[in-house]
Amino acid sequence: MWEDRAVSIATSAPSPVGFPEPAPSALLLLGRGVDLASERGVECVGDLPSPSDPDLVERARAARAALGDRAFILGHHYQRDEVIDFADVTGDSFKLAREAAARPDAEFVIFCGVHFMAESADILTSDTQQVILPDLAAGCSMADMAAIDQVEDAWDVLVDAGVAERTVPVTYMNSTAAIKAFTGRHGGTICTSSNAHVALRWAFDQVGGVDGTGKVLFMPDQHLGRNTAVRELGLSLEDCVVFDPRKPNGGLTTEELEAARMILWRGHCSVHGRFSERNVTDIRAAAPGVTVLVHPECKNEVVEAADMVGSTEYIIKALDAAPAGSVWAIGTELNLVRRLAAAHPDKQVHYLDSTVCFCSTMNRIDLPHLVWAMESLVAGRTVNRIVVDADDAHWARVALDQMLALPGY
Repeated sequence: MWEDRAVSIATSAPSPVGFPEPAPSALLLLGRGVDLASERGVECVGDLPSPSDPDLVERARAARAALGDRAFILGHHYQRDEVIDFADVTGDSFKLAREAAARPDAEFVIFCGVHFMAESADILTSDTQQVILPDLAAGCSMADMAAIDQVEDAWDVLVDAGVAERTVPVTYMNSTAAIKAFTGRHGGTICTSSNAHVALRWAFDQVGGVDGTGKVLFMPDQHLGRNTAVRELGLSLEDCVVFDPRKPNGGLTTEELEAARMILWRGHCSVHGRFSERNVTDIRAAAPGVTVLVHPECKNEVVEAADMVGSTEYIIKALDAAPAGSVWAIGTELNLVRRLAAAHPDKQVHYLDSTVCFCSTMNRIDLPHLVWAMESLVAGRTVNRIVVDADDAHWARVALDQMLALPGY
């Protein structure tokens, strides 16, 4: 039964309807096994997070109270509940960065997310505000798949192939400040998973339109770029090529670059890359009438097999609007799916995958790190401040402002 394969964070917690707790032996525990059918580099790592000591929770409350309005705490949707409990605002990466910019009186912005998100907050907030990342090891495997020297080398390849002047870079929010700055310098734009189709259409319009011969260099998530181009803009899979920075010339010939419309960076999300078409087939067999809802960072075959596709905010709104008694299988990060299941006990909410895979870097922001960061600030010590190079910040802001100027944003 599918219920035997459902996953959870803590087997001792009460079970939301449709999300029963399995026996521990039913789980593929983090760090205890691998899924060889997954994309390279998406093995689950780390252990299942355990609840923090109650004394630590009390220390967190005391430190938060002592900081008062001096601190503004942001919590990404993928954070564990004990961190979200102390967040002033929850949301996706760009929503949180904008929320930080809207709080100019906050001396400290504590970003419970990953490194690129804290960078975006530093770019968008004032120079008088300090952005804090509780654990500097909280990176993003997708963002790390596109290093600035690799991207600059890739652009040289496009120049040598004679296609650079007809190519506009579009960079996903899940990227480093240096890659955002590259995008700004080359006349491109940033996008989120919710407005990628608008960003791509704008980019093509700069080089002759979707029906023309111009191109987009989309970084760093190949799946979001491919899914958006094919499903939203009417391009074909054959219009898309993958640039692999580890291969000479990206593994592509001049002829392939000339024929391509979408040049996709070889990157992916380590969580969403795990979902497979078989996961969809299995849940449909086990839960008749289920609606499969997945994030567009999933592979194309998963997106095509699903019923609905949308960003994190879209997924949350879809569950909020769903009728009582409806059955859902959600293909996104487990902490969020668990939270949705708990928030909607009148609906059956399943996790799409059969193995436990949290976003391991996001989960580095745990309560001990948050308490340490807050207590340090209370004691007058600023720790783990994120500061973006001034030139990178300028050009990244140019690209971000271009996104904000897109229609409908």
